[in-house]
Amino acid sequence: MTPSPGTAPRYRRVLIKLSGEALMGAGEFGIDPAVLERIADEVAQMVAAGVQVSMVIGGGNICRGTGLAAAGMDRVTGDHMGMLATVINALALQDALERHGLYARVMSAIKINQICEDYIRRRAIRHLEKGRVVVFAAGTGNPFFTTDSAASLRAVEVSADLLVKATMVDGVYTADPKRDPGARRYDHLNYDEVLARRLAVMDATAVVLCRDNRMPLRVLDMTSPGSMLRAVMGENEGTLVDCAT
Repeated sequence: MTPSPGTAPRYRRVLIKLSGEALMGAGEFGIDPAVLERIADEVAQMVAAGVQVSMVIGGGNICRGTGLAAAGMDRVTGDHMGMLATVINALALQDALERHGLYARVMSAIKINQICEDYIRRRAIRHLEKGRVVVFAAGTGNPFFTTDSAASLRAVEVSADLLVKATMVDGVYTADPKRDPGARRYDHLNYDEVLARRLAVMDATAVVLCRDNRMPLRVLDMTSPGSMLRAVMGENEGTLVDCAT
């Protein structure tokens, strides 16, 4: 999908949370260049339409701290390794974006400034105002917090108009659609319903942060071509979660 000339996006500034696993494509681990290419192409179309785009990316395609902890590793050590995995993914994403003619900045929550910038809120907002894509890496910089929580936090901090969670499923379901063929997809939910029904949208910390700051969230399937662009332009893609009753 390419926006029609003169079509105005519904949202001025967005944050896109990307699943690290989605970068694997058909592989079992690592990064599929074709997936990076498709993501960068969609983001380029958003920027061309006048949208300010920031991104948070997971690291599950390389290393997941909770998985390492379950296997016996110290949880803090495992989470630090997971943060470094997100930096690797962010640098790959930056490269793909720049090959599409965009200006992109990686900002890390942990100090690693020989290869990317430290996260500073006002500088991040200034990058966005100048039309640069900002990729936030290393989660919140703290163990025990997920990249979902980091996405909610950064979306609030930069005053995004919409948080997009781009996953491998086309929305929020009553049950796991891969295991339950009778699972039903929600078109719209409010945050209290998500918490009360224990729906697998994001972890509870991320959900509460969005709810308390009235941050709308759209959950969609990033493997569907054009899904992120359609959501940003205002189409009813995936599942919308907000504070409406």
